[in-house]
Amino acid sequence: MPRFFFHLRAGSDEVLDSEGRLLPADAVADAALLEARDCIAGDVMTGRLDLHSRIDVYDAAGELVHSLGFADAVKIVPAS
Repeated sequence: MPRFFFHLRAGSDEVLDSEGRLLPADAVADAALLEARDCIAGDVMTGRLDLHSRIDVYDAAGELVHSLGFADAVKIVPAS
């Protein structure tokens, strides 16, 4: 099973995943979505929601295989 690395990018700040995780290639997009939503949930708990961040997923060869912006990880339903 291939190893993928999920790096968090927030403007010029980044948190690099040095360990990665073993996943089937077809599970990468779903795993990135769950990672983004987990980060968003943590932000909401502090009272702040910033959707400018993203998760970039790289394979073991260092190739970008998937990128997910936080704004694409949730649907915002405005108050009516």
